[in-house]
Parts: sequence; C-alpha cells; structure tokens
Amino acid sequence: MFDFKELEAFVWVVRLGSFRKGATKLHVTQPSISDRITRLEDSVGESLLDRSARPVQPTLRGREFFTHAERLLEGRDEAMRLFQDEESFSGTLRLGVIETIASSWCPTFMRRLAERYPQLTIELMVDISPFLQQRLAENDLDMLFAMDGLSPGLSAIQTPLCTFEMGMFAAPELAATLRHGDMTTFADTAFISFSKQARPYSELVAYLTALGIDTPRIHSTSTLMTIMRMSIEGLGIGVLPVATVRDAVDAGSLVRLTLEEPLPPMIYDAIWRRSNYPSFCASVARLAKQCAADYAQDHGKLSSPTTMKGYVDT
Repeated sequence: MFDFKELEAFVWVVRLGSFRKGATKLHVTQPSISDRITRLEDSVGESLLDRSARPVQPTLRGREFFTHAERLLEGRDEAMRLFQDEESFSGTLRLGVIETIASSWCPTFMRRLAERYPQLTIELMVDISPFLQQRLAENDLDMLFAMDGLSPGLSAIQTPLCTFEMGMFAAPELAATLRHGDMTTFADTAFISFSKQARPYSELVAYLTALGIDTPRIHSTSTLMTIMRMSIEGLGIGVLPVATVRDAVDAGSLVRLTLEEPLPPMIYDAIWRRSNYPSFCASVARLAKQCAADYAQDHGKLSSPTTMKGYVDT
C-alpha cells in the first residue's frame, strides 16, 4: 500500500514536470524522489509517469490517478488542520463545572469561548466535584473545572485555575444578634452550606469542630444561589465565596461576619483527560484562567468585616 510521501512525490513531479524540481520542492534528493514514485507504481501495478517526455508527463492512467492523489493529500492536510489550528476546532467539548464557577465567571467564559471557537459545540454539566470526577473517570466528560484534584489512576492533566476566599454571611437582623468575633455565640444558629458530598461542607464541619462547635446544625443545598437566598431570608449563616456575594453585601441584604479564624479557601483546578483533545483543552484552560482572573479583578476581595450596629464586642 502506498503512503503520503509517495503520493507527494508523484503529485509534485507532475505539477513541476521534473524529478529535479520535485526533489527541490520536497527538500529531498532526486534519487529519493525516483524511489518513492517507483514504489508507488509497484503498489498500483501500473506506470504513472512517462519518463521519456520533457517535461515529464503522466501516463493516461497517471492523469486519472493524479486527481485522486491530490484529493488524498488535501484530505490529509484538512485533517491535520484540526490539530494545528485551534481556532477552527469544530468538535464537541463535554465540560463539567462546579456550581460556584457556574454562578460567577462561567457565563463570561462561555461567551468568550464561543467567540474564539465559533464552530464548537459545548455540553455543560453543573454538579459537585465528586460526581464530576466520576463522570470524567468514566469518559463521560472531557474536562472539569472542579475541586479535589486528580482522581487516582486517571490519565489526566491538572492545572491551577482559581481560588475563592470563603466567608460567613447573615441577614442584618440575624447579624445584629451575634457577638462580634465570638464563634461560640454562633453555636445556636444554623449554618447554610453546600451539599454533604461536597468538600466545603466537610471543611465547614472540621472548621466549626476545631472552634468548639461539635454538633453544628447545617442546612445543605446543591446551589450557591439557594444558599444566598436562604441567608438573605435569615434562615441561618451562609458560608459562601466572598466574591460571589458582593452585590448582596453592597445592597445591604447580607452582612459579612467577623471570624476568629479564616475559613479554608475553595481551590479549583482545570482537569482534562490526556486522550481527549489535550492541546485544545489546554487552550480552553488558559482562557478559563484569564476569565477567572478578570472576575477576581472586577469583584475583588470584600473589605475586612466591619463591626455592625447591634454587635457586642468582646
């Protein structure tokens, strides 16, 4: 069976009418060009070039084969452009995103991704990190923006994406009943966090236990917006990424509470399978990281919690 090098040799000799010119075009020696065409003719079982003609001319069968050879080379070049020209990527990206990102900078990221890759189709899944990790391991997803790092045994690439500072927030009426900076006064108040399977929930339990609150009452939900709404309604102390509630704090709907110790931050990575568009996914990760940085710059960290009217300083 012939190969692309043999096809290239044949096509360029026909186009240029010379073995010497064909060799120069392909940066090989003239004997090498001659050998490639001889192997091609042996594969197809017929002579393709009239070597006695000047310039060299294809035979009758060679003229017919020349058209097919050009198409084969064009098809190869088009296929290779899928990997060489990221801007023309036209496949489907199965992307898993944690809810915090989906509710913050993901819309901007999606818009910029569509602008950069107008032929791209996106299948977006929003869930907690453990479930997204499982879907990636089962090859139901190509890429994640999530916590918890790489799953053991998974052939994937991981790169840092963004970090969310965490804080505790309450409706002004509830905040006024809490003692400033004294976590023990929070013990009788419910907390509101992400679902039990998510890392922020387990980290909250560990954080409260370390501060002497051994049996905290924690409402859990899978969405950031629900945590925020429940907090605004005064149903408990919401444990939320600081940047995502800036508007609610500026509007006076929520108050950031002073804590004895800072909460652990939420650290996110971009993770993608090595076997699924690795170069393209690396480009997507760079865009996502830039969108996250822009979001952080626009929203910034909220100022340090301020003592509110109604707090009792200790």
